[in-house]
Amino acid sequence: MPHIGIAGVSIALRRERQRSALALLAVPLAAVTFLAAGCGGGGDKNTAPNAPGSAPASGDKVLGAMNPAKGEPIKIGMVSDGKYPGSDASVEGRVADATVKWINERQGGLGGRPIQLVKCEDLGDPAKAADCGNRMVEDNVAAVVMGGPAFPDAIWQPLHDAKLPMFFYGASSNKVLTDPNAHVLADAVFGALGMPAGLAKEKGVKKVSAIVIDIPAAVDIYQNQAPAIYKAAGVELQLVTVPPDQADMTPQAQRIATDGTGLVFVVGGEPFCIAAFNALNAVGYKGITASITQCLGDSSRKAVPGSFLKGMTIGAASPLGDDDDPSIKLFKAVSETYGSNIDTGNGVAIGMFSSMAGFRDALDGISPNDLTPAGIAAALKKMPEKDLPGAGGMRYRCNGKASPALPAVCVRGGLVTTLDDKGQPTTYTPLGQSPIED
Repeated sequence: MPHIGIAGVSIALRRERQRSALALLAVPLAAVTFLAAGCGGGGDKNTAPNAPGSAPASGDKVLGAMNPAKGEPIKIGMVSDGKYPGSDASVEGRVADATVKWINERQGGLGGRPIQLVKCEDLGDPAKAADCGNRMVEDNVAAVVMGGPAFPDAIWQPLHDAKLPMFFYGASSNKVLTDPNAHVLADAVFGALGMPAGLAKEKGVKKVSAIVIDIPAAVDIYQNQAPAIYKAAGVELQLVTVPPDQADMTPQAQRIATDGTGLVFVVGGEPFCIAAFNALNAVGYKGITASITQCLGDSSRKAVPGSFLKGMTIGAASPLGDDDDPSIKLFKAVSETYGSNIDTGNGVAIGMFSSMAGFRDALDGISPNDLTPAGIAAALKKMPEKDLPGAGGMRYRCNGKASPALPAVCVRGGLVTTLDDKGQPTTYTPLGQSPIED
């Protein structure tokens, strides 16, 4: 497989194709860290919090009635990358705070007890990621909730050694995805490989170039597992890795525009993707473009021409932009009532909401006596199938059956959409979803 550096996401793959792709894998697939978030929507930004419990007129209807938690707090950890070159996940901390306030005030906390959030940012540094994992152990948290960390293995190791339950919105590590104490809210095959390869096959494209941010969490799956998927689809894959801090991708884009690439799939954080999109536009690339939801937000819609964004295919785990969807209404209401400075059109933001709220919903009804690492781990395995918060009706169940080769995965399939000329999603279509059996 040629290797320079770039990637693209996409649609299509009927359920049969997706399952065929799964069967080709000799080893478990890892989800790219950025694949886990919902699609950028209207770009609403909440700048000032309401007083706790002070919701809009429809607040109680959307947020639920008051049901405050009582008693001794239970410590739950939250690890985020924060902000570093090529990615800005700093909103995760603000969303986690808002979601926990909502849970404590209206959801009865966890097992009736209020959650005390213990936060740590690793700034995209593997050494700091390991430090955050160790801090969670030292602070005696009962479980750890995350979005899509850039260095999941570094965080995972101390948590695994301490047998702490982990909840990821997205993860890229085989160690994580095969750990029975880890739980991942994204279908690894669906977003990272199945969709772009299937889209290329459907459109008759013979060559895909993937522009991928050069960090292990994003690159490993394309180096190790992607070749079998693309070979089965009869499509050539060219991997184009780019350093997180490279602002001008014109050299890579120029080569892609002239080497027969029919589809470009871009994987990275929003600043990285803006640079990739603008470089492709500048060199006049005319092929199919696809990407992930983490690439979209207010900044990308302002910085990238709408003519380039129009028609781009996006794989989504959430229907952001569909303001009529009940799960989006809840996310916005929580952000506006309990948070501040939260861009509710940002995929990273809704990813953390889904992860934190999904963790709590999975443990609905847990006894206060079971709020230990072992008790939480056992309860997560016994949860029934439920709607995943913020995911437009997608279902999740963490019993190890959603993807037998990847027992940490709790979800099957996802959503796909195309963008309009304002960079907004159009109609969302579910793909690859089916009930998760006992």
